[in-house]
Amino acid sequence: MRFMVIVKADKTTEAGVLPSAKDIEVMGTFNQELMKAGAFVDAAGLKPSSAGARIARRGGALQVTDGPFAETKELIAGYWIIDVTSKAEAIEWCRRVPFDYLPHDGRDPELELRPLFEPGDFDVRA
Repeated sequence: MRFMVIVKADKTTEAGVLPSAKDIEVMGTFNQELMKAGAFVDAAGLKPSSAGARIARRGGALQVTDGPFAETKELIAGYWIIDVTSKAEAIEWCRRVPFDYLPHDGRDPELELRPLFEPGDFDVRA
């Protein structure tokens, strides 16, 4: 089962401040643990929302809104994709994330765990 572990943004990540050498070292160590266990699929940090855009269909027309976007607690700063045997195992990996090194800007650091759809989840019989 594949899961996306979503890292929430904060004012620092939205300002484009790069992680410190210590942040990179600590997260690199965690990523190595995921790799050794065969659970690592992908991971990346995201540039601030000011470098992005939102695209929506409103009233039948596409609307493009350039960032930045206001609510940092609703934004994503990065992610992991992990491949594990169960939601319980995914949660155990999340418990091991070095929370002190996650963006948090004075609030409690937070991850969001979401399963990815797999091909077998869809009934393709027509």
